[in-house]
Amino acid sequence: MAASPLRLSFAAAATPEARRAARTLGARYGHVPPAQADIVIALGGDGLMLQTLHRALKRGTPIYGMNLGTVGFLMNQYRPAGLLARLKRAREVRLNPLRMEATDTRGRAHDAIAINEVSLLRATRQTARIAITVDRKVRLPELHCDGALVATPAGSTAYNLSAHGPILPLGAGLLALTPINAFRPRRWRGALLPRTATVRFDVLDPVKRPVAAAADSVEVANVSRIVVTEARDIALTLLFDPEHDLEERILKEQFAP
Repeated sequence: MAASPLRLSFAAAATPEARRAARTLGARYGHVPPAQADIVIALGGDGLMLQTLHRALKRGTPIYGMNLGTVGFLMNQYRPAGLLARLKRAREVRLNPLRMEATDTRGRAHDAIAINEVSLLRATRQTARIAITVDRKVRLPELHCDGALVATPAGSTAYNLSAHGPILPLGAGLLALTPINAFRPRRWRGALLPRTATVRFDVLDPVKRPVAAAADSVEVANVSRIVVTEARDIALTLLFDPEHDLEERILKEQFAP
């Protein structure tokens, strides 16, 4: 069969089902390396989608996902037929990830990009003690907790939601700052911040109460300071079928029983 007018690249999860689908679709529509593709087709679940988005950070190639995983919140329904027509009708969703600048207890700097969230987690049985500063003003001098996170709207339905954080519509221009099992102040449930905010976490007792930080799947152990900002110089493009629009999915999550 002749190759598609669109240059497609197929990225598959490690499951046999996803790999079979990649071979089948590649034979039907043609396959090129990701660097030469007009659109990358991600076959798997949300984890595979995040990996594919991270690989596309510098190229900015649009990503269209088809669900062959478990949840598939960021994916479209898997159907091998009619792919070209679906791509032509697909709606674009533009996302800006987060940039994490972490300093460990040895003074070493670590930078990473997060599409879903930047999270801090205690590394031992003892609770973490963290100070939170927003735009150079200390908002919480001492939070006793298992951790805390900053989530993008796209990531607000993932770990953030499990930590009882708010779901953010894509166009809200907000970030979610959410504690993970806050012990003191016990009633603090987090905050909604403008997307332009700079959030700084200072680990108050990093030796006795060590904390690890993670930007999606990139983890840094024994951190002492973490600064989180929106990476407005990076724009990612996801493609969705009109009936599976991401904005609509996020809205539906807010009314889920």
